[in-house]
Amino acid sequence: MELTREQALALLQKYNKEPFHILHGLTVEGVMRWFAQELGYGDAVDFWGLCGLLHDVDFEMYPEEHCKKAPALLAEINASDAMVHAVCSHAYGSCSDVEPLHQMEKVMFAVDELTGLIGAAARMRPSKSVMDMELSSLKKKFKDKKFAAGCSRDVIREGAERLDWTLDDVMEKTILAMRSCEASVAEEYTKLCG
Repeated sequence: MELTREQALALLQKYNKEPFHILHGLTVEGVMRWFAQELGYGDAVDFWGLCGLLHDVDFEMYPEEHCKKAPALLAEINASDAMVHAVCSHAYGSCSDVEPLHQMEKVMFAVDELTGLIGAAARMRPSKSVMDMELSSLKKKFKDKKFAAGCSRDVIREGAERLDWTLDDVMEKTILAMRSCEASVAEEYTKLCG
């Protein structure tokens, strides 16, 4: 039986109560859906999105076991082996030894930290939006190690390398991806978290 988005969202909400974590899951979902279309994986757009939605499912309740607890939680909704592998591979090298192999896994590895950085940069803008964000201003924030210090620049760089893209490419594409879903993410986030 095909996993539904409702099941995935219910699982995310079961293990994540912090609004920030819900917002991050929704954002990475939207970004992954955009990349699936952009990179020619349109037939797998739902799968890419659900992996993005659930990539941090175990992070809030089990931060010390991040990516180690995920398989058991994902089993509650009969997630496929491919989804479990994808979810566990997004934190390769920091808290997981599951390597991102598929194109989708490499994208998620690259954009997870980057969406956090872009989101933080957007909140500093007068518009509070990515809609008017330029690559040049994001690059300045990227170079400022004190800004959004929790977003690993090394992981973002490694993500670009794994994809064989330049850092500028990854940043520019991720800005576009976040623009594509900003309104729908904000709307759903408001419904879920008030």
